[in-house]
Amino acid sequence: MNDSSLYAADAPEKPKYYVLEMLPYPSGKLHMGHVRNYAIGDALARYMWMRGYNVLHPMGWDSFGLPAENAALKEGRDPHEWTLTNIAFMKAQMQRLGFAFDWKREIASCEPEYYRWNQWFFLKMYERGLAYRKEALLNWCPECATVLANEQVVNGCCWRHETTPVEQRAMQQWFLKTTAYAADLLEDMKQLEGGWPERVLAMQRNWIGRSEGAEVDFALEDAPGAIRVFTTRIDTIYGATCLVVAPEHPIVEKLVQDKETRTQVKEIIDSTARQDPGQVAKIGLFTGRYAHHPFSGVRVPIWIGNFVLLGYGTGAIMAVPAHDERDFEFCRTYGIPVVPVIRPVDGELADSAAMEGPFVEYGVLENSGEWSGLSSAEARQKMAAYAEQQGFGTVAITYRIKDWGISRQRYWGTPIPIIYCEGCGPVPVPETDLPVRLPLGVKVTGQGRSPLESIDWFMNVRCPKCGGPGRRESDTMDTFVDSSWYFYRYCDPWNNGAPFDSESIAYWFPIDQYIGGVEHAILHLIYSRFWTKVMRDIGLISNDEPTRRLFTQGMVIKDGAKMSKSLGNVVSPDDMVAQFGADSARMYSLFASPPDRDLDWQEDGVSGINRFLARLYRYVTRNSDGGAAAMGDRNGADRQASRKLHQTVQKITNDFDSRWHFNTSIASLMELVNELYQLEGQLSAASKREICETLTLLLAPFAPYAAQELWDQLGGSGPVFREAWPAFDPDLAKEDAAEIPVQVNGKLRGHIRAPFGTSREELERLAQSNERVKPFLSGKSIAKVIVVPDRLVNFVVK
Repeated sequence: MNDSSLYAADAPEKPKYYVLEMLPYPSGKLHMGHVRNYAIGDALARYMWMRGYNVLHPMGWDSFGLPAENAALKEGRDPHEWTLTNIAFMKAQMQRLGFAFDWKREIASCEPEYYRWNQWFFLKMYERGLAYRKEALLNWCPECATVLANEQVVNGCCWRHETTPVEQRAMQQWFLKTTAYAADLLEDMKQLEGGWPERVLAMQRNWIGRSEGAEVDFALEDAPGAIRVFTTRIDTIYGATCLVVAPEHPIVEKLVQDKETRTQVKEIIDSTARQDPGQVAKIGLFTGRYAHHPFSGVRVPIWIGNFVLLGYGTGAIMAVPAHDERDFEFCRTYGIPVVPVIRPVDGELADSAAMEGPFVEYGVLENSGEWSGLSSAEARQKMAAYAEQQGFGTVAITYRIKDWGISRQRYWGTPIPIIYCEGCGPVPVPETDLPVRLPLGVKVTGQGRSPLESIDWFMNVRCPKCGGPGRRESDTMDTFVDSSWYFYRYCDPWNNGAPFDSESIAYWFPIDQYIGGVEHAILHLIYSRFWTKVMRDIGLISNDEPTRRLFTQGMVIKDGAKMSKSLGNVVSPDDMVAQFGADSARMYSLFASPPDRDLDWQEDGVSGINRFLARLYRYVTRNSDGGAAAMGDRNGADRQASRKLHQTVQKITNDFDSRWHFNTSIASLMELVNELYQLEGQLSAASKREICETLTLLLAPFAPYAAQELWDQLGGSGPVFREAWPAFDPDLAKEDAAEIPVQVNGKLRGHIRAPFGTSREELERLAQSNERVKPFLSGKSIAKVIVVPDRLVNFVVK
């Protein structure tokens, strides 16, 4: 079962099917939450093999990242050794569970054979202006004297020092220009409709956040320059009573000169970073400076507000409290005037003093100079055009998505291939010198910017451009870089001269089915789409999107919470395999709930599946003898069993091809086995043989070990999942009799069974004589009988 050649994609003459589960981080051991994810993909892969496809079903490891460094700090483990040990353990678990992965294609992102291509892609983006360096704020622990990842900030403090508040420090960082592809990312979502969950598409649309509006300049008073704001509602601009800029906005340096106020600004930045992003309290600070309103000319005070995002729009807004919820709350808090300038189409302008909330709908402009009386829609067009004509504004489209900051002040990641030279500045490492290998055996202390900075032989190198002294970049890449293109490498993992062969990609891509958690909707799944578009524009691939279909499985819940190592509520698959067997553990994860919904873990359920498999196994084992028989030799029980068998094949086939309700597929197998036990003594030997073969094939995607053993007993040769999936005959699957509900005054009182096409009179007679129905008719007068042939009998009685 664990021979990787069994699962090789080696039949290019067949139609291809690429099924993939998101690669795991090798954090230590699998739990049953992982098993559910892989069992879904594995069942699908086995089914598609049986349907005659050339299936690619690989596995690898997202093996760079922070947990390895945490292990180094807490346990004194070497990150490389810790990671490889975990990979070996988790791989053995997967093999024990019988997952059909092509291990010959296995990759690990921490190996130089893989991450050299991270570096190569970085250089290609650098050449095209898609990789650049700028200053950005980072979490800083003053006690550790080091940068912290967001995950290492706990309740606003360093994870190692619970009482040390985290600060924000400005440092030079590397970014990838995801904003250059914002329009593409949004437009190409049309290709994903119908194949991706609408929930994920909605999350991505919101994250990309396209807004149409105008950019308008407010000239500074008593100083050259202006503050440019972006607004989607220029029709409300006469209601702007202040400007609010992000505390990190470059203009703050110009606006705020005194030390005390600058200290206050820094505290706003630090305190905001320490709060949960969804629960940030709005904090404002008046700069004491003013700007001139570009339309009215009035003085407008300039404030700093932590709710304004530097990365969205221009990093500055005009606050219109009478017509915006956020602005209303902020201005009321700080006593800033509220000036209504939009009234309802059929209503009056609100009284500022009486307003309990803003009027946010479109309407008619008032107190807006020459634009008063215009509708909001008309005013938006004309006022934006006027601003452009006068030189203080322009029509603009902006996006919420930010450029991707990939710098990490960590050790365990891909080295960024840049060398700094005093004379030449940042110089890319020549492609011929890749990979820039990450030094191994480095002591991780949790102190300073990066452990790499202490390694002289790594840091101090010659400038590739001038030959003078240079110094390597000590930051490593965000691990989302590793997972943004890994599924392409699976197609050609042995290639030493390129990330992959383009012809291989043309055959395999896009991925036919990608499986993973919805929590990846707006990071991994956006970054991987971005990476695909960059590779397309480089000329490596021709597809616009990496995956045709996406499935987001539900979580496994235990003790009321998501199964997680950090919560201490994990269930080990090793324990389940030891107690119940791998098939039972896998099959329960598919049976207990529809795969897109959460599964509430119940160990009794695994035991129940184990009993079912034993029952099925006993049936096939004692009924596997027999030879072929002509259709005419079959008795009534044979025909009844055959009908149930074809119905089950039809049901499971439809579940795989459309609904993915594997829970009902397994339930239909249970129903089939129950009926076969009832008919066992009446079935002919030939019928039993056919039933046993088909039953074993139906079991193969869900319980591969049992199915293979039964197939061997039946005389099959080779892997059972390479056999043809059983076909069903729609005519044989049809019932020869209908189960018809019987109602009295519209309430269900019983059922009758009658051959299809039975007359109305006969159905009425059968219903009246039904023992369950009789008591509800006794002593009553039948006023009317409604008969729907094959569907319903309803008595209306008085």
